[in-house]
Formats: sequence, C-alpha cells, structure tokens
Amino acid sequence: MSIKSIVGIFVALVLALGGYILVVTYWSYSSGERAGWVQKLSSKGWICKTWEGEMAMVSMPGTTTEKFYFTVWDHDVAAQLNKVMGKRVSLHYEEKRGIPTSCFGETRHYVTKVSVVDEIPLATGIVVPTHPPVPAAPAK
Repeated sequence: MSIKSIVGIFVALVLALGGYILVVTYWSYSSGERAGWVQKLSSKGWICKTWEGEMAMVSMPGTTTEKFYFTVWDHDVAAQLNKVMGKRVSLHYEEKRGIPTSCFGETRHYVTKVSVVDEIPLATGIVVPTHPPVPAAPAK
C-alpha cells in the first residue's frame, strides 16, 4: 500500500467517526418530562466539563424515592437549575444513545429545559400547592 492510500483511509475513518459523533449528539432516541426535586448539581470532568445532576422523584407521598440522574450541556440551563434548587421542578430531557465516551456526559439523559411546578397533582381535581398560602388580611 502506498502512503497516499493509507492517508486516504485514515481521513475516511476520521470523517466517519466525526459524522457518527455529530449524528448521535444531535439525534435523540427519546424525549420527555420528569418532575421532582433537584438534590444535586455539580460540574464534573477532568478535561470535558459537564453538569451532572440528581433529582428525587416521589410518585405518591410515603413511597420510596426514585432517583433520576441527568446531564446538562447548556450553562444557562445549569444556572436555572441552581436557582430553583430545593423547589419542585419539571425537567424536559432528551435521551441519547450511542455516544462513544463519557466526555459528553455520564448519563444518557440530557436536560434541555427547566420549569418550576407550583402544584402536586394527587388525583383528578385534587392538588397540593408546593408553596404556603398567603394569609388573608385581617378584618377591620
């Protein structure tokens, strides 16, 4: 084999790998919403820094807490999460499969949007507010 063909094969492999990484980072396997309380959010990584978080989800009061582990790429979304830490939130996420290294994040779930949830639905028509009610003004 000549040097020219070896270089050509190498360039083709690099382009194929780059194309694969591009496709798996922009294509999502699934997307959805999860609600709960963000317990932990930290910036991790030696070279590639990503925000890694943990959210506690409770389906019914008194049941065991399920943990949802997630990754945040966007620093603005991470700042929003830091502001609402300890409040009940809804996280919109995309699940990405086939990402080759942990440099892109430690989980397959990548959060893209955060919303504060004001009420917890228990059943149809029954909700529990997450913030204390405002006391009524005293009567004169």
